[in-house]
This record gives sequence, structure tokens and C-alpha cells, in this order.
Amino acid sequence: MIDIKQLTSLAKEASLAAGKAILEIYNSADFGVELKGDNSPLTKADQAAHQVIVKYLEETGLPVLSEEGKDIPFEVRENWKYFWMVDPLDGTKEFIKKNGEFTVNIALIHQGKPVIGVVYAPVLKWMYWGNEEDGAWKKEAKEAPFQLEKQVNKEVKTIVASRSHLSSETQEFIDQYPGVEVISMGSSLKFMLVAEGKAQIYPRFAPTMEWDTAAAHGVILSVGGEIIQATNTSPMEYNKEKLLNPWFICKC
Repeated sequence: MIDIKQLTSLAKEASLAAGKAILEIYNSADFGVELKGDNSPLTKADQAAHQVIVKYLEETGLPVLSEEGKDIPFEVRENWKYFWMVDPLDGTKEFIKKNGEFTVNIALIHQGKPVIGVVYAPVLKWMYWGNEEDGAWKKEAKEAPFQLEKQVNKEVKTIVASRSHLSSETQEFIDQYPGVEVISMGSSLKFMLVAEGKAQIYPRFAPTMEWDTAAAHGVILSVGGEIIQATNTSPMEYNKEKLLNPWFICKC
């Protein structure tokens, strides 16, 4: 039997520990930057955070699918009822720029849907989490956590867009809302602006992988929002044979 509350607590602990490991490297002189096959950067911090998180999560006995361990065959994955989906360091470019806008992301997936999401920004000391039983929450540094609530006013006043990946299709979408404010943010924090009601929509018409969105999607669902495919408005799904996400729109 899955204990959602207990697993949420464990995921939060794992994200805090991973954040600590990341900050040790963030505050050092050597990030150990390498280039992955798609020319995106990889650092010592990605690998250190991955190792920390896996150590925490393996005690649950549930499989872990991480960006740093993504080569598990679909024939194995398709039989998983529950599994952890992890991005140990989302926003590596932001990490290298040292602007603080990067996150640790841990989600529990059940039958294609995130039922727990934890997003932690170690430099900013912001932690967001959510599950289907407790709703969505945010904690800032040593302040008391507070619950995130779905917006009542549906008017689109603010759209959040990627700082590093603003495509022409995204710009066309934004142009449908004349006079709207556009704000930028790195990593999965873009979703969290929507979860907090600081923006109403986050359109993404550029490539992302499942681990880029899973934890944030868990928080968004917990606050009563949704992430839908841009082409057919059906919900985003996880543990597909190919782990590339379709274009999507996130809204609360």
C-alpha cells in the first residue's frame, strides 16, 4: 500500500539533501562542466544530486527514472505501477550562470500521472510540494509553509516564458494576449509561478523531456491546475515509450 504522505516527506528530504550537495559545488571554483550528446551542459552537481536522491528513494523499493539514468528499456518501464521520476538539477544553464534559478525535481508517477511533486530551489530556499491528498504548498527558507490555492479570476494578465528557449511559436501564442505582461524564469520555477498565481499560463512550444515537467506537474495538479498538450488538449502523460514531451500549455 502506497503512503502518499510518507513518500512526500521522503521526497522533500531527498530534495533538501540533493540541494545541499549541489550548493557545495555551486560555491566551489570547479563545476566540472561537460557537454551531453545534445550539446546541453552537464556538471558535477547533476551527478552528485542524482546519487544523493537515489540513495534516499531506493529505500522505498520503487524504481527510479532519472535524467542521469534514463536508459532503462521501455519493456522494463511499461510494467511499473508506481515509480519515481527525477531531474536532479533542472536548469543547468542557470546553475552555470549562477543566477539561482535552478531546481531539484522529484515526482512519483502512477499509471502515467504524477501523484506527488516536489520542486526545490536550493539557492532561493523555495520548496514547493503537492499531492492529491494534501493539496499544494510552498515554504520559503525558515518561514512557515503556506498552502497554494487555485485562482478564482481566470483573466490572463501574466504569461511566463522560458528565459533560454523562447521559440517563435511561443511568441505567436503570447501575441494572442495583447497587453499581457511576460515574465521569464529558469527551470521548473516557470510552472511554480503559475501554481502561485503570479502568472496564469505557461506555454511551451519547444522540446522538453518527461523529467523536466513531472514534479512541477504534480504540484500544478495538486493546486487544481492542468498541463495539456498544445495540439489536442489531452493531459500530458508520463512513462511513454519515447520520453520526449509534446508541446504543452500549463494553466491554473
